[in-house]
Amino acid sequence: MTGGPNTRLSDLFGMAGWSKGELARLVNRQAAALGHPQLATDTSRVRRWIDMGETPRDPVPRVLAALFTERLGRVVTTEDLGLVRSGRAGRRKGARAAEQAANPEGLPWAPDRTASVLTEFTGMDLMLNRRGLVGAGAALAAGSALTGAMHDWLHSEPALVTDPTSLTSAAHHEPTGYDRYEAAPIGSQEIEALERSVEVFRAWDASRGGGLQRKAVVGQLNEVGGMLAYRHPDHLQRRLWGVAANLAVLAGWMSHDIGLEPTAQKYFVIAAHAAREGGDRPRAGEALSRAARQMVHLGRPDEALDLMKLAQSGSGDETLPRTRAMLCTIEAWAQASLGQGQAMRRKLGEAEELFVSDRSDVPPPSWMQMFDEADLHGMEALAYRTFAEHDPAAATIAQGHARKALELREGGRQRSKIFDYISMASACFIADDPEEADRYARLALVSMGETSSHRTWDRLREMYRLTGRYAGHGTIGGLREELERVLPHGPSGRGGSLVV
Repeated sequence: MTGGPNTRLSDLFGMAGWSKGELARLVNRQAAALGHPQLATDTSRVRRWIDMGETPRDPVPRVLAALFTERLGRVVTTEDLGLVRSGRAGRRKGARAAEQAANPEGLPWAPDRTASVLTEFTGMDLMLNRRGLVGAGAALAAGSALTGAMHDWLHSEPALVTDPTSLTSAAHHEPTGYDRYEAAPIGSQEIEALERSVEVFRAWDASRGGGLQRKAVVGQLNEVGGMLAYRHPDHLQRRLWGVAANLAVLAGWMSHDIGLEPTAQKYFVIAAHAAREGGDRPRAGEALSRAARQMVHLGRPDEALDLMKLAQSGSGDETLPRTRAMLCTIEAWAQASLGQGQAMRRKLGEAEELFVSDRSDVPPPSWMQMFDEADLHGMEALAYRTFAEHDPAAATIAQGHARKALELREGGRQRSKIFDYISMASACFIADDPEEADRYARLALVSMGETSSHRTWDRLREMYRLTGRYAGHGTIGGLREELERVLPHGPSGRGGSLVV
């Protein structure tokens, strides 16, 4: 008990619209269904949880998380409810509330807590999938908040390295959210199979977008969370954390791809934790760079730059030149969004130098194999096309990079090719070349039906806005009509709709 109100639980309780008596009855009913018929929650107990900060014993936090998840139509975890026992005694009254206000995610997590959060969050996500619920989700955490909470932790050595005996078995802790029977040892063959499944999911995502396979990835990640409850030998534990990081990045990217933005951010944070616990700081940095790309897409480039500083500084000296080049392109895109042309050009030049300096004498990690020369040019095209909104002269340079990216694209990268088409078409509109813009816009439209990516619709909306000044020019009127027919109406992932 903290002696002060649990503001996080209070806020969600207000959103849910229950009375305290209703919530007490629901908790008892749900707990009985889970095999805890002895639970006898009443109105006064609920009041103590909310008004006095009392933390109920297991299984009540899990029961509450499930009830709020179903009620609100989005993933709600025990941490979201402020019901995680911290184990830190002797704090003054109200200290916990102040700590939560400064760091709403409770970051960073201890290794055992990371596995617990991973499994609980994926379990709730799967429950939403099963029930077909859709919700806006919680607000995105600011990039500066994540950076402040995770900076020192990301720069330190993980517990797996500094204290290999700290987690000798699953019996040493009771994390919330996974079944005890899952905490059993696995061998190298099982981990190899998991690693192969990541490659299959990654290839599918690159080809078709995140919508169709997201549930499968989340389910696989949930299983891995259960496996992490058992303390394996170090070499296996590292690989298992690596699988968790790769799956969490994919789950986050797929969630971002279909517009589940707060869910995506949570997966990126989980991925960074998992990668760092496995001793792979470059992977942790790349996971945070995904969160930065998400922020740029959502029109928050200043917060993306905060995240990129952490991603680059926390990646460590072992980061390969090609990975560092990729990080530079994301930072350049954020700078382009802010109209910082000189900084953008400097970062893109650095990216090119790093890319060509990579001698490939060290095999790239599996998660970097998608970033090739085509992707380098694709990101440069996107950065220059974005900056062209501030300086139209940049549109010609964007066209050159988009054209090169399209020449280099290999099979199986359909979504990336669509983005290149849209970058090219948008740059052509800005460069006052509507005929060429029309050609590339129609190539994008032809390919759109083959993917399940909301991000492509958002980029297409941006291009539609650029068609306004050419509405009466040649075939552009017909292009606009076609766009109006196929683009979803209403709010987009960037908070806009189909308007000029």
